[in-house]
Amino acid sequence: MHDVLENGRKFRVLNLIDDHNREALAVEAAHSFPSERVVDLLDRITDYRGKPEGIRVDNGSEFISHNFKNWCSDQEINILYTQPGKPTQNAYIERFNRYFREDILDAYIFEDINDVKELSENWRNDYNHYHPHKSLLGMSPLDFINVK
Repeated sequence: MHDVLENGRKFRVLNLIDDHNREALAVEAAHSFPSERVVDLLDRITDYRGKPEGIRVDNGSEFISHNFKNWCSDQEINILYTQPGKPTQNAYIERFNRYFREDILDAYIFEDINDVKELSENWRNDYNHYHPHKSLLGMSPLDFINVK
Protein backbone atom coordinates (compact mmCIF):
# COMPACT_ATOMS: atom_id res chain seq x y z
CA MET A 1 0.00 0.00 0.00
CA HIS A 2 1.11 3.59 -0.60
CA ASP A 3 0.53 6.89 1.19
CA VAL A 4 2.37 10.09 2.06
CA LEU A 5 3.57 11.76 5.22
CA GLU A 6 2.57 15.28 6.21
CA ASN A 7 5.71 16.62 4.49
CA GLY A 8 4.82 14.88 1.20
CA ARG A 9 7.37 12.06 1.49
CA LYS A 10 5.97 8.78 0.24
CA PHE A 11 5.88 5.59 2.24
CA ARG A 12 4.66 2.06 1.71
CA VAL A 13 3.04 -0.52 3.96
CA LEU A 14 3.42 -4.25 3.44
CA ASN A 15 0.60 -6.26 5.01
CA LEU A 16 0.96 -9.99 5.55
CA ILE A 17 -1.94 -12.15 6.72
CA ASP A 18 -2.58 -15.83 7.25
CA ASP A 19 -5.35 -16.90 4.83
CA HIS A 20 -6.47 -19.67 7.19
CA ASN A 21 -7.27 -17.65 10.31
CA ARG A 22 -7.01 -14.07 8.93
CA GLU A 23 -4.35 -13.22 11.49
CA ALA A 24 -2.36 -10.11 10.60
CA LEU A 25 1.20 -11.44 10.79
CA ALA A 26 2.80 -8.12 9.85
CA VAL A 27 1.92 -4.55 9.04
CA GLU A 28 5.29 -3.16 8.08
CA ALA A 29 5.79 0.52 7.13
CA ALA A 30 8.87 1.89 5.38
CA HIS A 31 9.85 4.43 2.78
CA SER A 32 10.58 1.62 0.33
CA PHE A 33 10.23 -2.13 0.12
CA PRO A 34 13.02 -3.68 -1.91
CA SER A 35 12.99 -7.45 -2.10
CA GLU A 36 15.70 -7.66 0.57
CA ARG A 37 13.39 -6.00 3.09
CA VAL A 38 10.55 -8.34 2.11
CA VAL A 39 12.79 -11.38 2.55
CA ASP A 40 13.99 -10.10 5.95
CA LEU A 41 10.36 -9.74 7.07
CA LEU A 42 9.51 -13.23 5.80
CA ASP A 43 12.53 -14.64 7.63
CA ARG A 44 11.29 -13.11 10.89
CA ILE A 45 7.75 -14.39 10.34
CA THR A 46 8.82 -17.93 9.43
CA ASP A 47 11.17 -18.03 12.43
CA TYR A 48 8.26 -17.77 14.82
CA ARG A 49 5.40 -19.21 12.72
CA GLY A 50 7.10 -21.83 10.59
CA LYS A 51 7.09 -22.05 6.82
CA PRO A 52 3.86 -21.91 4.85
CA GLU A 53 3.30 -24.17 1.86
CA GLY A 54 2.76 -21.12 -0.31
CA ILE A 55 2.72 -17.35 -0.38
CA ARG A 56 0.10 -15.50 -2.41
CA VAL A 57 1.43 -12.22 -3.84
CA ASP A 58 0.79 -9.76 -6.63
CA ASN A 59 3.28 -9.07 -9.40
CA GLY A 60 5.06 -6.16 -7.70
CA SER A 61 8.75 -5.76 -8.42
CA GLU A 62 9.67 -6.94 -4.91
CA PHE A 63 7.84 -10.24 -5.55
CA ILE A 64 9.16 -10.98 -9.04
CA SER A 65 12.77 -10.29 -8.07
CA HIS A 66 15.41 -13.01 -8.12
CA ASN A 67 16.06 -12.40 -4.43
CA PHE A 68 12.45 -13.16 -3.45
CA LYS A 69 12.14 -16.12 -5.85
CA ASN A 70 15.43 -17.61 -4.64
CA TRP A 71 14.40 -17.23 -1.00
CA CYS A 72 11.09 -19.01 -1.66
CA SER A 73 12.88 -21.74 -3.60
CA ASP A 74 15.45 -22.23 -0.82
CA GLN A 75 12.62 -22.43 1.74
CA GLU A 76 10.57 -24.77 -0.51
CA ILE A 77 7.65 -22.31 -0.47
CA ASN A 78 5.41 -22.09 -3.52
CA ILE A 79 4.80 -18.61 -4.93
CA LEU A 80 1.15 -18.13 -5.89
CA TYR A 81 0.97 -15.05 -8.12
CA THR A 82 -2.33 -13.32 -8.68
CA GLN A 83 -3.15 -12.35 -12.23
CA PRO A 84 -2.80 -8.63 -12.95
CA GLY A 85 -6.16 -6.88 -12.63
CA LYS A 86 -7.68 -9.79 -10.64
CA PRO A 87 -7.64 -8.61 -7.00
CA THR A 88 -10.35 -11.14 -6.10
CA GLN A 89 -7.71 -13.85 -6.42
CA ASN A 90 -6.32 -12.46 -3.17
CA ALA A 91 -9.59 -11.36 -1.60
CA TYR A 92 -8.54 -11.79 2.04
CA ILE A 93 -5.66 -9.32 1.83
CA GLU A 94 -7.71 -6.95 -0.33
CA ARG A 95 -10.39 -6.79 2.37
CA PHE A 96 -7.74 -6.42 5.05
CA ASN A 97 -6.10 -3.60 3.07
CA ARG A 98 -9.45 -1.84 2.77
CA TYR A 99 -9.95 -1.92 6.57
CA PHE A 100 -6.39 -0.75 7.11
CA ARG A 101 -6.78 2.13 4.64
CA GLU A 102 -10.06 3.27 6.21
CA ASP A 103 -8.95 2.88 9.83
CA ILE A 104 -5.36 4.12 9.58
CA LEU A 105 -4.17 5.65 6.32
CA ASP A 106 -7.31 7.71 5.64
CA ALA A 107 -7.90 8.56 9.30
CA TYR A 108 -4.55 10.13 10.24
CA ILE A 109 -2.00 12.64 9.04
CA PHE A 110 1.42 11.21 9.80
CA GLU A 111 4.32 13.41 10.84
CA ASP A 112 6.95 10.72 10.27
CA ILE A 113 7.35 7.04 9.52
CA ASN A 114 7.50 6.22 13.23
CA ASP A 115 3.93 7.53 13.61
CA VAL A 116 2.84 5.14 10.88
CA LYS A 117 4.66 2.22 12.50
CA GLU A 118 3.23 2.86 15.97
CA LEU A 119 -0.38 3.31 14.85
CA SER A 120 -0.12 0.35 12.48
CA GLU A 121 1.20 -2.01 15.13
CA ASN A 122 -1.47 -0.93 17.62
CA TRP A 123 -4.13 -1.45 14.95
CA ARG A 124 -2.70 -4.88 14.02
CA ASN A 125 -2.87 -6.03 17.64
CA ASP A 126 -6.43 -4.77 17.99
CA TYR A 127 -7.42 -6.45 14.71
CA ASN A 128 -5.96 -9.80 15.78
CA HIS A 129 -7.53 -9.75 19.24
CA TYR A 130 -10.90 -8.09 18.72
CA HIS A 131 -11.97 -7.98 15.06
CA PRO A 132 -14.68 -10.63 14.53
CA HIS A 133 -14.93 -12.49 11.21
CA LYS A 134 -18.07 -14.20 9.95
CA SER A 135 -15.91 -16.88 8.33
CA LEU A 136 -14.35 -17.57 11.75
CA LEU A 137 -17.74 -18.06 13.42
CA GLY A 138 -17.70 -14.47 14.68
CA MET A 139 -14.35 -14.88 16.41
CA SER A 140 -11.23 -12.76 16.12
CA PRO A 141 -8.18 -14.38 14.47
CA LEU A 142 -6.48 -15.14 17.80
CA ASP A 143 -9.66 -16.43 19.40
CA PHE A 144 -10.07 -18.76 16.42
CA ILE A 145 -6.51 -20.08 16.81
CA ASN A 146 -7.10 -20.76 20.52
CA VAL A 147 -10.31 -22.74 19.90
CA LYS A 148 -8.55 -25.24 17.64
